[in-house]
Amino acid sequence: MGKNPDTAYSLQPTAPVPVDLPIDHFRLLGVSPSAESETILRTLQLRIDRSPDQGFTHEGLQQRADLLRLSADLLTDPPRRRDYEAALMELGRDHPGETAGLEVASSREVGGLILLWEANAPHEAFQLARQALQPPQAPALGSGREADLALLAALACLSAAEQDQEQRRYESAAGLLGEGLQLLHRVGKLPDQRLVLEQRLEQLKPYRILDLLSRDLSEQQARREGLDLLDQLVKDRGGLEGLDQGEIGLSQGEFELFFQQIRRFLTVQEQIDLFERWQGLGSSDAAFLAVMAFSAAGFSRRKPERLDEARQRLRDLPLEGLDTHPLQACLDLLLGDVDHAMTQMRASADSELQTWLKRHPGDDLAALCDYCRSWLRRDVLPGYRDVDADAVDLEAWFADRDVQAFVERLERVQGRRLAEPAETWSPTDPYPAFPLDPDGMLPLAIPSPPSVEGDRAVLAGGVETGGAEEDGEATPSWRERLQLDRLSPARVQVGRPWLIGSVLFVLVVAVAAAFALVGLRRESEVESESPATPPPSTPVQASLKPEADPAPASLKPLEADAPSEAQLQTLLQAWLDRKARVLAGGSQADAQLATVARDGLIQQLEAERQADAAAGARQTVEATITSVEVVSRTPQRIELRARVAYSDQRLDAAGKVIERTPPTTLPVTYILGRDGRTWRLHAYIPG
Repeated sequence: MGKNPDTAYSLQPTAPVPVDLPIDHFRLLGVSPSAESETILRTLQLRIDRSPDQGFTHEGLQQRADLLRLSADLLTDPPRRRDYEAALMELGRDHPGETAGLEVASSREVGGLILLWEANAPHEAFQLARQALQPPQAPALGSGREADLALLAALACLSAAEQDQEQRRYESAAGLLGEGLQLLHRVGKLPDQRLVLEQRLEQLKPYRILDLLSRDLSEQQARREGLDLLDQLVKDRGGLEGLDQGEIGLSQGEFELFFQQIRRFLTVQEQIDLFERWQGLGSSDAAFLAVMAFSAAGFSRRKPERLDEARQRLRDLPLEGLDTHPLQACLDLLLGDVDHAMTQMRASADSELQTWLKRHPGDDLAALCDYCRSWLRRDVLPGYRDVDADAVDLEAWFADRDVQAFVERLERVQGRRLAEPAETWSPTDPYPAFPLDPDGMLPLAIPSPPSVEGDRAVLAGGVETGGAEEDGEATPSWRERLQLDRLSPARVQVGRPWLIGSVLFVLVVAVAAAFALVGLRRESEVESESPATPPPSTPVQASLKPEADPAPASLKPLEADAPSEAQLQTLLQAWLDRKARVLAGGSQADAQLATVARDGLIQQLEAERQADAAAGARQTVEATITSVEVVSRTPQRIELRARVAYSDQRLDAAGKVIERTPPTTLPVTYILGRDGRTWRLHAYIPG
């Protein structure tokens, strides 16, 4: 802060121990620099008549009045005012940004600090009062000066904290209140003011938490402090259920709004840690939220073990009146247990949900996947700082190798399907990439239905929360959702009816093929790695030919209303033959493929060949359909179960074998659909 450049204009130029006040005469008196003398005198009288009534001593108020008169005398004397204004202009020119100061004699210090506080400079007033109460200039114990300085420090501290709070500098406000409390405790004065400061500090705790947790993740110390404060706040309230409102005085509704604001600044792991801690204290709400956090962490991080943890926790929760079957169904689906997921959905006692399932334009699996998507997007993923709530990609989930490996382990333990001997597998074994699938490209695309949108509300203070309003009604808070066992079926959006058939096929493939492929391919890779395995003496009978062989004969579209098994086998064999030509390095998928397969499979095949070409590799595949069994048949859909005699080799540019699948027999489910009059391959499921 700067000082008046000319001591001739100080209030007490001869004071032996002056106090420097960061204020000029205009601000001290409370008038504009353009104010006329008449206005100045009128303001002077008003200020003297309306002195502060907070309890200052008569001596302190008299000092205040004297300083006001000195400022008014200077500003109503034209020559002195001109010189003073010139000095202010010179100071502003030579030292821009500095504040003109006034030197006040120590005998009028209290009056000057009161005026500084009244001039809306509480931070400066508090710090100067605090210094005045410190040795060696500390006043005599029990003196009026000590009482005035202590009261001024308390009042200025409160005002400064309010200013910081208005500017959302909550931690700074808390620091000021803490300093004020320490000061009043030390001087042993003003118990009523100490109580006010303590209450303000406690009421500030939610804002401090918001301030600390909203900072960048790199500010680890601040975030730890915020987490500790949040933990203490919840414990003081008796848990998330709000058994005790605590000293803050937040109602349960107010606390839930606050908690919604806070959650969006917490990472998923931070929430897991907090919920587990509160669950250990007996909070059932925290236990349920822990389930949701584990689910969010598992899906967003591709950590199926966390989803399994969420599933176990949900099963163990004693939640009265909460139908957890739909939630269990979603978790079962994501962990590859489709049959159990269906059982859980059908076990739900919710009539509205069952009606929605029956009216779903697809089959049960399509409905379950639509429901799971919406559940993830609306109830699981929102509310975490480091989780993208819109990233609901079931295809990517089922295609992830860590997911596949974990699900395979679960299947072995639970005996849900036949798998290779356990001793041939270890967690470190490599897993083949999807392009190595013997019968197509995986994973197949899973079309996403239209996104389920939710509005966002802004609570007091401008903090955005996940509480939405939909159709004019507020979305339930996190606590209220404890009474919701599922998404409202009306909120689960599905694709258009004309897409349902393909959606169903693709969904079946993505769920089943992704988890069957690894086991099939790992078995063949283990065998191929054994040097003792000789090549077969008798070649496998196959109709797949490399590019060097003559092009296959033209195939007429299959248009029979009820194709025979022989006709269906011919179509499937044609798909395998033409696919092998492409993978062997031949021409890209020609018009013949379009006769037997849909565009999606053809595009995947082309992409696989392009990837091989970029790596300088090609594949030689031999596969023969040895048997076909019709599983189900409708006018628009046929499901077949076939057995395929299969072997392949992957070669580099020099013709050297990179990897090989020895001859084996594979069970494959094929799904055909009718496009107009033509039957074509829609999807396939190895295993």
